[in-house]
Amino acid sequence: MSDWRIYRGAGLPHDGVRRLPEPPPWRDFTLSRSSGSGDDGDEGDAARRLGVQRQLVENLHPRPEEVEAVNAALYLRRPLLVTGNPGTGKSTLAHAVAHELGLGRVLRWPIVSRTTLQDGLYHYDAIGRLQDVQLDRAVDGERAERPPIGSYIRLGPLGTALLPRPDGEEGLPRVLLVDELDKSDIDLPNDLLNVLEEGEFTIRELERSADREPVSEVLTDDGDKAAVTGGRIRCTTFPFIVLTSNGERDFPAALLRRCIQLELKPPTDKQLAAMVTAHLGEEALVEGEEYIRRFLEREAGQVVATDQLLNALFLTQRAAGAERATRSRLAEMLLRPLDRPR
Repeated sequence: MSDWRIYRGAGLPHDGVRRLPEPPPWRDFTLSRSSGSGDDGDEGDAARRLGVQRQLVENLHPRPEEVEAVNAALYLRRPLLVTGNPGTGKSTLAHAVAHELGLGRVLRWPIVSRTTLQDGLYHYDAIGRLQDVQLDRAVDGERAERPPIGSYIRLGPLGTALLPRPDGEEGLPRVLLVDELDKSDIDLPNDLLNVLEEGEFTIRELERSADREPVSEVLTDDGDKAAVTGGRIRCTTFPFIVLTSNGERDFPAALLRRCIQLELKPPTDKQLAAMVTAHLGEEALVEGEEYIRRFLEREAGQVVATDQLLNALFLTQRAAGAERATRSRLAEMLLRPLDRPR
């Protein structure tokens, strides 16, 4: 029987491991997260990651009410507020819409307790500009030209999503994923209201210098350049915005009124099979049949995320040579309900 363990708890060094085994695909940080640096290896890694994402979204099998909610948000130009337990596919839904409608890369704005509206709109590097001005003066004296303010402004995900669409793409929205809005502080949902209602915002630093620089070029969240006139950005097509929440807090009625609300239920057997196959291959469906059944038949009210199941299937596959009791303990540890009392 092969020893699957890396750390053996013996208290003595051993030379049985020269490098760690390959990680799960969703925890492989060597894979490029963008689509291209020109290097063949990076392009291959990006293709693998995109292939997994494509397989997930193409086999999502959304329920009729999920399809109806997405269409309501698209028709009404309203954000889609998606709630549900962790691992129910809230984020995948944004990628599925972007993939099916050919709307390009999904802009992602992950929310934490310190996130502010300003983080989503733009960042102005005032210190960097001051340093460059001082450096230029030290080299060229008073003749040095002031660097354009736009060079020190980078739009955030929300600011980029609100940019007017280029010629030829008018009418097509960008897709923005505002992930885990319930993690924010109490002010952010209310701060979002005006931007979501008006579809515009002002870059104060550019507005103040509009007389000298009517049009400024700024960097976008994509890493591209965009022209901003008069310091104001106003969308021509309201973006398709998916706000996700794990239900850890209630939102103000003013935000709920502006959103199409959708609650995702736990994945069906078809959705679960698509997730497992995309990440681990079809053989995992057969080898992990017991754990998949346990996941689908869990008690009412128990919360177990799909990534817990993927972790259990991946690790028990790697520990295939271990005793059955060992594999069972691993699965029990990884499939522990999130709401189980400690």
